[in-house]
Parts: sequence; C-alpha cells; structure tokens
Amino acid sequence: MQAVTIKFKNKSIPVLNFTHRNSHMELLSSKLKEFELHFEFRRKLKMISLIEIIGDVAIFKYNDGTKLYLEVS
Repeated sequence: MQAVTIKFKNKSIPVLNFTHRNSHMELLSSKLKEFELHFEFRRKLKMISLIEIIGDVAIFKYNDGTKLYLEVS
C-alpha cells in the first residue's frame, strides 16, 4: 500500500493507493481537475477524510462513514 496526500482547493487529503501504480494517481488528479468547477462536487469534497484507490475506482470516504465511488480510468 502506498500512502500519499493530494491537494485540492487548499485541502490536503490522504490517498491510499492499493494498486501501487503512479498512473492511477495521475488519473485521479486529472479527474479532480475535471470536477474543479463543479460546485456540488467541491462542496462534498470538503467533508472527505480519506481516498482509497482500488483498481480503476477511487473510493472517497466521508467522516460519517458514507462512501462515494469514482471511476478514474
């Protein structure tokens, strides 16, 4: 498991990369840039405590235990 942090709009979010591939991190970064102007996504991203990358899916985990799945491929 590879743990790094990613910055999005002045917020640092820890990312656990279970695939051990840097390409998935790059895909996640580009996907986040796509949603940069999406107000609802930015509002939800403020409450995220952790991101896990498993396969081609990024799992955004919230403080209350809920999850949001985002395909990064």
